[in-house]
Parts: sequence; C-alpha cells; structure tokens
Amino acid sequence: MPIFHHSYLHKVCRSIFVAMGATSEEAEMVSTHVVRANLVGHDSHGVIQVPVYAQRIRVGHIVPGAPFEVEDETPTTAVINGNWGFGYVVTERAMEMAIDKASNNGVAAMTVYQQSHIGRLGDYPTMAADAGMIGLITADSGQGPKGVAPFGGSDRRLGTNPLSIAIPSNLEGAVLLDMATSAVASGKISLALNRGQQIPNSWVVDRHGQPTSDPQDYEDGGAILPLGADQGHKGYGLSFVVEVLSGLLTGLGFGVDPHGRHNDGCFIAVFNVAAFRPLEEFKTSVDEFARFVKASPPAEGFQEVLYPGEIEWRTENQRRREGIFVEDATWQDIWTLVKNLNIEDEVGNP
Repeated sequence: MPIFHHSYLHKVCRSIFVAMGATSEEAEMVSTHVVRANLVGHDSHGVIQVPVYAQRIRVGHIVPGAPFEVEDETPTTAVINGNWGFGYVVTERAMEMAIDKASNNGVAAMTVYQQSHIGRLGDYPTMAADAGMIGLITADSGQGPKGVAPFGGSDRRLGTNPLSIAIPSNLEGAVLLDMATSAVASGKISLALNRGQQIPNSWVVDRHGQPTSDPQDYEDGGAILPLGADQGHKGYGLSFVVEVLSGLLTGLGFGVDPHGRHNDGCFIAVFNVAAFRPLEEFKTSVDEFARFVKASPPAEGFQEVLYPGEIEWRTENQRRREGIFVEDATWQDIWTLVKNLNIEDEVGNP
C-alpha cells in the first residue's frame, strides 16, 4: 500500500482536474477538500473519489466552470442553483454566503441543488465555526441513485443522508459532528472492496435482504442499513428528516433513479453565536463542557473519552507527519488517469 505526502496527492489531483477542464480555482478547491478527507481519516471521501469524478466530467454529470446562480434571496435566506458544477465549489461558496448573512442578521439558511458530490460534509460547517458561528449542513441526492433501506425494509429507498454540525471553541481541534444517518457511508464499502476486506454484517444486506459481510453483495444489488442496528428506527428517522430538508425543500424530490446523475441537494444553516451570547463566553463554556465529558472514567476497552471531532484532529496531525496510505487499486486507477491525460511529467514522482 503506497504512502504519499499530502502535498503530492494534492498536486496529482489538481493536475488531473485542470487537464479535464476545471479552472485553476476549481481544481485547487476540489483537491484541497479531497485530500483533507484523507488527512482526517475519511478515506472513503478522499482520493478514491477522483476516478469517479473524472468519469462524471466525461459524461457531463459534472460541468467545470458552471455558473453559481442565486435564484431567490432575502437578507437571511437564498436558493442556489449549482448548474451541475463541482459540489465542493458550489457548497463552499454557499457556506461563505450564509456566514456573511448570519454575520449581519444573526441567522441564515439556504438550499442548494443541481450540483455534484460535495464530499466530506465536515469541511463546510467548520468554516462557520472558524468565523465564530454554529454551522449545520445536511445532504441528499433527491431522485438520484440510492443505497439505503428504510428501517423494516430491504431495498434501496434512501440516501446515506449525512449531516454535520460544527461549534466554535478554543479547543485544539474543531468540535465537529459529521455522520451518515446510515450504518456506514457507501464510500467505506467501496474502500473495503478496493482493499479486499470484509465488512461488519451490521452494515449491509444482500439483494435478498440477508445480512452479509461481503462488500460485493452491496455492489450486486444489496442495500445499506440505517444507523442503529436493532435500534435502526433512530437512524431511519434522522435520514427521513435529512431527505425532507435536502431533497424536498430544495425541490429535488424523492425516488430512486439508479442511472441518474449524482446530485447533492443541501440545506445549510448558520447561527451567529454573538446574537445569543458573547462569543468568548460561549467558547469557554464549550471548552469546559468538553473537559467535563472527557473526565469520565474510561469504560472497559477504552483508553479515554473524546469530544466529537477530536479523532479527526489527531488523525490529521499524524497523517501530515507520516503521510497518507492509498490502497494499490485506488492508486492504479489514479495513475491510469495521469497517463491517459499525458500529465506524468507534470506530476512527477512522489
């Protein structure tokens, strides 16, 4: 399994996207988000996605240079049409817009539709936390391909429907909730498949509705289960709400089109802490709360209690020092792209 410095992976990704028609700004932004996912340990949303994005560009499902269109707007809300641009670019701009509105009006909310995959959700609310605000985002693919069975069901009716919330603090790492409402993100199944690994049998059912530990069974028509195992009604309930916010409120609708283009509809909300309480007082309270929770004596099998987002912060520090592991199958796919685009000399050696 090759190990790469994050800067080299960024260079390779950026070169690929520019060669495929992305602007320099788009390629920089997308590559930063993709490699950051690897850095924080979310490999399912990292460079493994680059060949997928390349294919979507080829067939027109991602449109480099697409306009960012504000279709409707008030001082605290907006409706954004991404016109099938890079989801990373569209959603980052939408979050910047929400932060600006919240800074002037206390709160802001907006919907985004017709854009490609936005990757790891945690990057976007973290932007709000860095600005002293609480950020929230949910995502769903509307009527696009689905992968998750509803609680009590056995076929694909829902997306993995993730949500993420970031909270400002003075802690070393961001206080960040970033989770799928399914038992697992679909990218983790692809990752296991590329690495030749089995998966827990609580993640997926095969096309006959039977639990399985073989990731290929998902690719062959199985479905991911909702978060919560025998308490899966909780994850299912969250998923239902995320689909309403990100699919119905955006106008994308619902349903399953296994051959449709990937479309991340998003709901974004930002709350300016200063509109409710002095920011520094709030951040101090968050710090004290985190320390209070972490002081709980570890249960059997655990060494310590972590606050949400702490493991990502530690992983990022470690991988910046030690490099990022990329499975052979993924790297072969990426290097095939490099060769086909004739950019081998440009990207050079790691």
